[in-house]
Amino acid sequence: MIILPLAKEDLKEAKVWYENKLIGLGKRFLSEVDIKIDFIKNNPLSSNIRYDKIHTTVLDVFPFIIHYKVEIDHKTIVIIAVLHTSLDPGKWQSRK
Repeated sequence: MIILPLAKEDLKEAKVWYENKLIGLGKRFLSEVDIKIDFIKNNPLSSNIRYDKIHTTVLDVFPFIIHYKVEIDHKTIVIIAVLHTSLDPGKWQSRK
């Protein structure tokens, strides 16, 4: 599993935003992301392909979508972006 630097920045920004709203909420956000990442690790092809070979999965509680690709030849999952559902979905495309 590889989490690209911009995806890590997405996570950091969201955590800080939630933590500023309510102490502990940022940690809860990251916990939910970890749960989805574990799901992706165990079921990499189960999420829908939303864009050209890019899978997406939505967090259960927070309105965020994880964008990732599966590199079958390398047996690697690459998380490209973790973005709020209200953002322009094209924002992540420059990260491919």
